[in-house]
This record gives sequence, structure tokens and C-alpha cells, in this order.
Amino acid sequence: MAVCKKWTLAKAFSGHPDASNFKLETEELPKQLKEGEVLCEAVFLSVDPYMRLFPVDVGSVMFGEQIARVTKSENPDYPVGTFVQIMVGWRTHTVLSDPTKLNKVMDMGDLSKSLALGPLGMPGMTAYFGFLDACHPKPGEIVYVNGAAGAVGNLVGQIAKIKGCTVIGSAGSEEKCKWLKEELGFDAVFNYKKTPLEDALKEHAPKGIDCFFDNVGGNDTTTVLKHMNKCGRAAICGAISQYNREEKDKDKGELPYSAILMNMLHVEGIQGWHHVAKWPEALKQILQWIKEGKMKYKESVTEGFENTVPAFIGLFSGQNIGKALVKI
Repeated sequence: MAVCKKWTLAKAFSGHPDASNFKLETEELPKQLKEGEVLCEAVFLSVDPYMRLFPVDVGSVMFGEQIARVTKSENPDYPVGTFVQIMVGWRTHTVLSDPTKLNKVMDMGDLSKSLALGPLGMPGMTAYFGFLDACHPKPGEIVYVNGAAGAVGNLVGQIAKIKGCTVIGSAGSEEKCKWLKEELGFDAVFNYKKTPLEDALKEHAPKGIDCFFDNVGGNDTTTVLKHMNKCGRAAICGAISQYNREEKDKDKGELPYSAILMNMLHVEGIQGWHHVAKWPEALKQILQWIKEGKMKYKESVTEGFENTVPAFIGLFSGQNIGKALVKI
């Protein structure tokens, strides 16, 4: 039976994560499978900013999702060769028997199974339901997405374009801005490291913003809400600008309650898991958009399980474009 390699939390996060927060360990797996069990070998691991916030005990395996292939099976429902989507963390091998934890990867034709961790997985579901159900976009409306080159943000912008909206995005490098503008068709894009947010919104959305999809948080959120039109809708998805800050260093700006009240804004926190019962309809639609060429995707793939930690740390310095993955 194979030996599992796993990344555990060596010490609690404090500020920006670094290599000292993690430890590479091994774990012996059972020599024989019991009835109903399967042995899964990781193929792709997902690394995501939210993992920085997820409560993991020191010594425990880092939380996360992966695409794995069944390599041994005592379960006729999951024969050898079956690809599954499992939430077991940063580990190379896992023995499972609970069918609620074994989700078969949908049939995607010739597309890479890795898409089940991106547009056909949690990021896609978060973008689809977070934007459509919280923002209720209408053709012709102005949509602003920050963190627009990330796993969720780029999909939100593309869905907004499909729905007939004018889309403004922000990102942290010229390469990302070029990708959003030239390949994904965003109407306007700016580099937030070069152009102050206030100035960019005045230039690109002089008549205000109707829908705001927020991945950044902090003072960005406060600023954008003040630029929204009456009955505007804001979906709060993340706050990556604040994740690695100590409490004393976090942005202190309060929500602009006067703007929210006087403009009758709808501000809603969103999570993809909240809509899990409706995932099949969204997966079908997004897969169709991809096959029709209406939705594009980009993956930042790191090779090798040993490089999982630098792939994760790189998220917080903007090294990825699109979905960040580790290929085992």
C-alpha cells in the first residue's frame, strides 16, 4: 500500500504565511482496503486565499480540495480509474468509504479534470450564484469587479459580459490587465497599484456603478459603495487585502452607512456552498459557455506536491492569474 505525503500546519498563522508555517510529513496507509473503501491518489490540488482563514489545528493537515483518481477499490460504485472531487486537504493519498465525501468529477469531454477546481468547481459556483443571485444584473448596467484576474473575479466579469453589462475590472499587474482587456473582453481595466481607486472609478464609471463584486475588502469596499447608484447591488465575496494583517493593522474605515441608506443599496455576503443544491444547473450552463467559447479560463499550475506551499504563499503576492493549482 502507498505511503501518503501530507502538508500539516506547523504553527498558527500570524501575518503573511511563510514556509515555517508548514511541515511535510508522511503517513502509512492500510495494507488492505476494507469492503466499501477506495484508495484515491491526488492529481490536482487547489490552493485558495480562503485557506488562510480556515481554522486548522497545529499538526493537522492543511484544509483544501483536490481532484484524485481511484487507484484501488473495494467499492463497485467507484472502480479503479474513477476521478473524484474530494475535500481531504493537502495530501497525496486518501482512503475513503463515505459516499458523501466522494463526488465523481462530471463528464467534461476533452477538457482537463482540473476545471472541476476552477470554473466547474467552487470558484465557478461562487461567481455564478454570487453574481447572478446577489447582483441581479440587467443589460446595460455598469459592473465593477476587483481582484478581477483571480479565480472568481475573472469568471464574474465574463458572466457580466454574457448578460450584456459593461464591465470594469481592476488587477495588480499590467500582464493581468492586458489579459482581462484583450482576451476576456472587459470594457475597462486599471492597475490599482498605479491608479488610485477614486480616480479610476471617476474615469471609468462617471455615472456610477450598478453592481459591485468585491474580492478585496477593506477601504476598497468603502470607496466603491460610495460610488454606487441608487438601488445598486454589492456581492461581498472576499477580503484578500486584509487576510494577512494583524488586527491592529487592518483597514479601519467603516461601511458608508449614509450611502447605503440614501441610495438603498443591497449589500450581501456570498458563498458558493450556500447554493450547492442548485450546482447542477450552473455546472451545465458554465460548461456550455466554455464549449461555445463564451467563457475562457486560465490556470496557474505549479508542478509537484513539494511545491504546494510556495504556490499557496504566492497567492498573496498576486503571482497567479486565474485559478491556482498544484499538479501532482
